[in-house]
Amino acid sequence: MSASALTTDRAATLRRRIRWIVAGTIAYNVAEAIIALSAGAVAGSSALIGFGLDSVVEVASAAFVAWQFAAPDPRTRERLTLRLIAVAFFALALVVTADAVRALVAADPPAHSPVGIALAAASLAIMPSIAWFERRTGRELGSATAIADSRQLVLCSYLSAALLVGLLLNSLLGWWWADPLAAIVIAGFAVREGREAWSGDGCATTSGALLHGSEVECEDDCCAPDGSATGPANLPTPPLS
Repeated sequence: MSASALTTDRAATLRRRIRWIVAGTIAYNVAEAIIALSAGAVAGSSALIGFGLDSVVEVASAAFVAWQFAAPDPRTRERLTLRLIAVAFFALALVVTADAVRALVAADPPAHSPVGIALAAASLAIMPSIAWFERRTGRELGSATAIADSRQLVLCSYLSAALLVGLLLNSLLGWWWADPLAAIVIAGFAVREGREAWSGDGCATTSGALLHGSEVECEDDCCAPDGSATGPANLPTPPLS
């Protein structure tokens, strides 16, 4: 069904649904950050700490974008917002990489973390389902921003998988070095997101705009509502209500 064929009531329902999805995801990221950082500190796990910091940056990014769109003219804050997001991801990558290298050089094995394993498994189970639901809703509504945001949830799934593998290898096989290597993988994803934000790609920073009820400017193929690499990527989405 195309966006133009939607009834007013159906479109309003879909917009509310997207806002609830985004709000729920942000709340989950807050809880995820608290649990991951706490468990990481107890176990001395670079991967868990990196995972928790990534959740913190994701929440901060949503707040930055919401702040941008709270301005009378969001374009005046766009460059600063993207720079703040990029710097946050770069700082995350630097801190996590430094801690992972320290652990590798010092041969400092992390402790077994049942809480971390449970968290990674839960995130790996939850995030793909939420991503599918948001993408399906976004495609019906014709919202490029919602579709782009759903792809960020897929990225979170990859991070969860990397974390889970690292924690399991450490716990089951005693491969302690798998934990800091998983942390370096997480840092690599952070660098990727930081580079996208620095270059002005709004596809990676859409949650705050969706929660605020605004559409992020995006000219990248990743925002194509049909998932293809052709056609205009920027489809206007009316304010969520």
